[in-house]
Amino acid sequence: MFTDLPLAWLQLTREPSRLLAAVAGVAFAVLLVFMQFGFSEALYASAVRFHAALVGDLFLINPQTSYLVLTRQFSRRRLYQVLGFDGVESVNPLYAALALWKSPYDGSARNIFIVGFDPTQKVIDLPGVDVNQQFIRLPDVVLFDDASRPEYGPVADQLKSSKAMALDLEQGHVSVQPSNTVSVEVSNRRISIGGLFRMGTSFGVDGTLITSDLNFLRLLPNREKGLIDIGVIRLRSGVSPEAMRATLAAYLPHDVEVLTKRGFMEREKAYWATTTPIGFVFAFGAIIGLVVGLVIVYQILFADISDHLAEYATLKAMGYTNRYLFSVVFQEATILAVLGYVPGFLVSLWLYHMAENATLLPLRMSLSLELTVLGLTVGMCCASGAIALRKVRSADPADVF
Repeated sequence: MFTDLPLAWLQLTREPSRLLAAVAGVAFAVLLVFMQFGFSEALYASAVRFHAALVGDLFLINPQTSYLVLTRQFSRRRLYQVLGFDGVESVNPLYAALALWKSPYDGSARNIFIVGFDPTQKVIDLPGVDVNQQFIRLPDVVLFDDASRPEYGPVADQLKSSKAMALDLEQGHVSVQPSNTVSVEVSNRRISIGGLFRMGTSFGVDGTLITSDLNFLRLLPNREKGLIDIGVIRLRSGVSPEAMRATLAAYLPHDVEVLTKRGFMEREKAYWATTTPIGFVFAFGAIIGLVVGLVIVYQILFADISDHLAEYATLKAMGYTNRYLFSVVFQEATILAVLGYVPGFLVSLWLYHMAENATLLPLRMSLSLELTVLGLTVGMCCASGAIALRKVRSADPADVF
């Protein structure tokens, strides 16, 4: 197919302005697809960061739970029933809810996600949690997510500026004196932020607090201690999570759902992909980008073929088949795909960095994403070439001679 590549290249470069317009059109389509896919992957990755940080093999939830921020409670007794099974090492109840945060800086109010658990147990594995977990045993003391939205105020900066605090979240080294706290109001109750951890935001969570189960119930007095949001189950070494999940699901009543960690994460992703319009919007945006690129490349190829129709007819008269001429068109389409992909990819890298800083969402350029978009770009351009082939078929040597 590429034995006569110079012919396709020479035809494209004959009019540099047209080639530049085609490359710009493809680059725009590539950029749009990269951004849509990037935000889509960031949506799902950020949605399950909390799930991934839970130290457990199996999880109990209420089947009516929609997603992490909109949970339904179930009886804590269900979780303790699990302790009777061989292979279960430990269980931990976890409370989760949205609470109203009142900024100590400007008085503004906004929702914040708050999680409570037994501070004597290792339930959440996030940078900063282990070394600060001792402080949430104190009444009305919480930990604040260092990667929360800036609208919550410079809480982290205020804590970090304290001379008594040596903070290195990246390496997990944090030293905080109990007196070095920031006082805020949550759910109309004055509390103290005694330390920081790092998780990050998502489409459903702008900021997060971690505290003890007792502090959680103080902040939300309408919640019953016997009703929990998530049951975290740790299994003994060598026990199959899938096999134990099936055993527990068959034993426990239908008012709870048993999930593996992977199943727990996939359930959350499925909510955002199917129940909310966000997943559809991102997919639709990527399709629109491909359609725009397809139309632009088709117009460029059609115009190029029209300009060289006499040459194509001459080649037919010389004995060249339609198959050969088709290969030239597909070569042009592939060249346009590669030339447009490179600038689109480079601009996307820059925009990923800008968007991640602005939104605090995990926008990452992965090899699988790069190859996927490259494949879609080549397919888009080849589809444009296939549509434009009708013009090549119309090339008749009799019109020239």
